[in-house]
Amino acid sequence: MLTLTPVRLEDDHVLLKPLELHHAPELEAAAADGQLWNLWFTSAPAPGEAKAYIEKALQGLAANTMLPFAIQEKTSGEIVGTTRFYDFAPELPRMAIGYTWYAKRWQKSHLNTACKRLLLKYAFEELQCVAVEFHTDHRNLDSQRAIERLGAHKDGVLRAHKRRPDGTLRDTVCYSILAGEWPDVQRWLDMRLARLSAKASD
Repeated sequence: MLTLTPVRLEDDHVLLKPLELHHAPELEAAAADGQLWNLWFTSAPAPGEAKAYIEKALQGLAANTMLPFAIQEKTSGEIVGTTRFYDFAPELPRMAIGYTWYAKRWQKSHLNTACKRLLLKYAFEELQCVAVEFHTDHRNLDSQRAIERLGAHKDGVLRAHKRRPDGTLRDTVCYSILAGEWPDVQRWLDMRLARLSAKASD
């Protein structure tokens, strides 16, 4: 059976490092930029909860259902957020990308495109996944637009699918990219990242 193992993924913009307990203070600092725990649509830990957040992610790694990363911005060397693979189905294989959040100052920057390109490349070219999924709250329109900009296909909506941190029920919008679609998606992400990087350096 295919087993998820910690791995470093990097390009000129970002380094995705295996998430470890020592990253807790840095994640707390990143989440404090924008007080992300107050946003209903993020999974960012509240003050004092980063250690438990990481422990839960590592439990998913031990169960072979998750592969979590700390996101390090290359220029500053700072840990600016986190992301992970989850819902891993090794028999296909197939999995989802999510639990992604960034410090406010890095939101809507080139970092998300860079991270997703690295994750998708690893999923399709190293793990030979048949598909990669993305899930988001039906109320989170910014997230839906971001996923659609990646070139993902909207598969549908799972109604009353999960509970939000405040206990309310959420409908989950589901997207996917198939292995056969990856070459075109990769070309699009390469072009988009080059354009965003050029804009950031102006």
